[in-house]
Amino acid sequence: MQSPFALKVEAIVDTICPWCYIGKKRLEEALKREGLEGFPVVWRPFLLNPDMPAGGMDRHLYLSTKFGGSESASRVYNAIAAAGAGIGISFNFSGIRLTPDSTDSHRMIYKICAERPETGNDLIEDLFAAYFLNGQDIGDHDLLAEIAVRHGEDRAEILDYLDSDMDREFVMRENRTAHQLGVSGVPCFLFNGRHALSGAQEPDILQRMIRLARQEDALP
Repeated sequence: MQSPFALKVEAIVDTICPWCYIGKKRLEEALKREGLEGFPVVWRPFLLNPDMPAGGMDRHLYLSTKFGGSESASRVYNAIAAAGAGIGISFNFSGIRLTPDSTDSHRMIYKICAERPETGNDLIEDLFAAYFLNGQDIGDHDLLAEIAVRHGEDRAEILDYLDSDMDREFVMRENRTAHQLGVSGVPCFLFNGRHALSGAQEPDILQRMIRLARQEDALP
């Protein structure tokens, strides 16, 4: 659905970030309240773990290293699970065995959305669901190709693309640009390129930002 006024919503996210999944759902709720259900969001990449090995890392080792132990990690993820439940996400953190390198998932998003931006919201949803609900490795090329095929892509073409280095530098550059702009955590939402909102904010706050962006665009 199109807005009566020009509106551009950009979301800087990482596909392995649980707060980004929560933020996506909250943003969608805010857009729905504004009569903009299905509004195409521009999805921009961010790398929480830019030095992650290509094959990913054992989940328990990753959490222990990042949070200083399993007890600290459990407290953090229990809070995330509670926040997710409030927006309809049933996180399955215990089903995740590997923390992947998210670079290739970002490359695939960029390739598909560059040609068909309207697919972005559903594509991101499938990636989040694969990882956070099904515990699948979204760094695996076969899985990424399977998801891409659901969105009208040719499997062989996507696999050839993922096996190459095409657009890898684009993801790295976008990640550097986000940091240069002061984005240190995700999600971060941009409205009409002028207003930034960091964190998985509640729908009410996101709705106010959407209204502000639309109202400013309507001014002479």
